[in-house]
Amino acid sequence: MAISISDVKAIVKRAAEQAGFDLSGIAPATDGPELNHFPEWIAAGYAGEMKYMQARDERGDLKRASLSRVAPWARSVVVCAINYNTDHPYSPQPNDTSRGWISRYAWSREDYHDTVLGRLKQVEAALRDSVPSNSQAHLTTRSYVDTGPIVERVFAKYAGVGWIGKNTCIINQKTGSWLFLGVILTSLELEPDLPAPDRCGTCTRCIEACPTDAILAPYQLDSNQCISYLTIEKRGSIPEDLRAGMGRQVFGCDICQDVCPWNRKAPATTLPEFAPRPGLVNPDLAWLAEMSAEEFRKAFHGSPIRRTKRSGLRRNAAIAMGNSGNRDFVPLLEKLTDDEDKLVAESARWAKARLQSTP
Repeated sequence: MAISISDVKAIVKRAAEQAGFDLSGIAPATDGPELNHFPEWIAAGYAGEMKYMQARDERGDLKRASLSRVAPWARSVVVCAINYNTDHPYSPQPNDTSRGWISRYAWSREDYHDTVLGRLKQVEAALRDSVPSNSQAHLTTRSYVDTGPIVERVFAKYAGVGWIGKNTCIINQKTGSWLFLGVILTSLELEPDLPAPDRCGTCTRCIEACPTDAILAPYQLDSNQCISYLTIEKRGSIPEDLRAGMGRQVFGCDICQDVCPWNRKAPATTLPEFAPRPGLVNPDLAWLAEMSAEEFRKAFHGSPIRRTKRSGLRRNAAIAMGNSGNRDFVPLLEKLTDDEDKLVAESARWAKARLQSTP
């Protein structure tokens, strides 16, 4: 008996659930109106130093601005989402000034790219197996977890997974915004789901809560001012006018999600892969600042924290100490002003001066 497209869609959704995804949906592989603004966003310099966001094809067009140009064979996009929230406190709650904050997504023992991609491959395999063997040679699929030339959140919206919030994160009415996204491009034309309606309403809490004013307007983010960008992607010295706003964030930032009303009742995951490594929920700043190269390798093996590199993490820790108001850090910062890493030394000098000038 021939299998129908609706059967394939049901198989894919069932496979996503069995693979551990909390949400899944189908979007058409067409360019939504949100992508029309992507070239303007890039031209304004809002991508900062993230060259991968600015990648262009042989014609000079931005790859992420049009899926139809990058993958003209694609007809549908399967979007899967998995909740990584835990039952630990949100970033504004801890008040121990000797400790910093690492973004919730980076606490786990494994890099989420690997964790999510493994599950996504199960869904992709189910999709391929659902097609008759004599048609599989003509079927094309590609799986991506933040690695492909695609703006995942746009397709997540049109797959019904969630709406794009004013902080530019995907938000689901029941699950909140603590979501990892994975996408499967396929040459099969599957029946799309309905887009998720925007339920942000008049709320502007994320915009008001951002310490560095990175959310310029609803749905418009300047990466150059975003704490996540500054602590992870930014190389070299962080602009001094943004340092005070970074608070004690040392890798990423969760503030705009922490204050989101849709996350008040966000469920906590039970998946062991997303359980925090010891010491990462509120890491000791002195430990981070004095971390040797060997300690860095051991502590963050397989972790996304490797992306900031040891130099960047120690830079961030020094700035966090300067923002802590804790004068007990002054002797350590004095020591770090002579660090062989000039970036760390410069950040320590700023931090020491800030602490000493604090009433």
